[in-house]
Amino acid sequence: MVAGEASGDLLGAHLIAALTGRRPALRFSGIGGPKMQALGFDSLHPMQKLSVRGYAEVLRHYREITGIRRQLAARLLDNPPSIFIGVDAPDFNLDLERGLKNAGIPTVHYVSPSIWAWRAGRMGKISAAVSHMLALFPFEAPLYEKAGVPVTYVGHPLADLIPLEVNKDEARAQLRLPMRHPIIALLPGSRKSELHYMAETFVKTARRLYEEFKEIHFVCPMASRETRDLFETAMRHHAGSELPLTLMFGHSHEALAAADIALVASGTASLEAALFKTPMVIAYRMSPVTWTLMRRMIRLPYVGLPNILANDTVVAEFLQQRATPGALANALTELLHDADQRRKQVARFREIHLELRQNTAQKAADAVLGVLDAAHA
Repeated sequence: MVAGEASGDLLGAHLIAALTGRRPALRFSGIGGPKMQALGFDSLHPMQKLSVRGYAEVLRHYREITGIRRQLAARLLDNPPSIFIGVDAPDFNLDLERGLKNAGIPTVHYVSPSIWAWRAGRMGKISAAVSHMLALFPFEAPLYEKAGVPVTYVGHPLADLIPLEVNKDEARAQLRLPMRHPIIALLPGSRKSELHYMAETFVKTARRLYEEFKEIHFVCPMASRETRDLFETAMRHHAGSELPLTLMFGHSHEALAAADIALVASGTASLEAALFKTPMVIAYRMSPVTWTLMRRMIRLPYVGLPNILANDTVVAEFLQQRATPGALANALTELLHDADQRRKQVARFREIHLELRQNTAQKAADAVLGVLDAAHA
């Protein structure tokens, strides 16, 4: 198995637990994070080496990443696994999977690349690399069926993990947050490259909000020490130390459960916020080079997962030059004042939650074992 970032580590851990629950003799190795390793996974390289996003960022680390892929491919071809599972990270995994599939090793890709949003030409590459696709979202399966790629819609494991109803007071008590003050969760990303472009914007946005709402309190969960260091640096440079802010390692779910509203970087965190029924504003900034290239290829009118799943602009999105502290502070202020807007978001989030709740880990395990058994019959 290979997972390339925190969200993939979570997906991989759930799948490992489901598979070992069915077949305890299975052993897992490759590249994975702390959640996978806690279940006995043998990670041959640090997962953080793969946690870069965007063309410009990948180019800076290209030689190191391709070197890791070559080493891993050689190792797997010398000692072939019964099955290979690529957990997201398509730019890394699809090339690796193609070589393994050509060598007769069955390959499963867990999380469809966003062919429905951009880079639709990837379907041919996917077909050549993947023995079976596991799709998290219901609209993805028909695209693969049409292209002749075996696929199973499994839902999203977060929809199983996160309860339909959340106790906000309990979450605040657990994090020792003020019980009666408005709480805003800040989630500027889980990668160093994301914090590089968004930490300053999030801190400046928080300062503007605090100038208007002195009773407010912020909670900011960080995925790693590196991302925390980047955020703390932005706070020092922009007087963020004056903010009433609780900065934490992990605990993003508790933070979202406790918050009244959230400012979220586009990505899995926006889906997590939706599943916790936390009204939000989405922001995203990246390198100008990456943004220019992506704008030419993106096919959808929105990038946030809640909007894509609802097929509607449920959540306000502020991308690149539009993601300014002033614009974000204004949008969050409006959301705090507008109870009707918050109720509408929460109602759509509940619909999304019910649609994605599919007992995902067991469905994914069924599909993986089906491929494994068929290949070794």
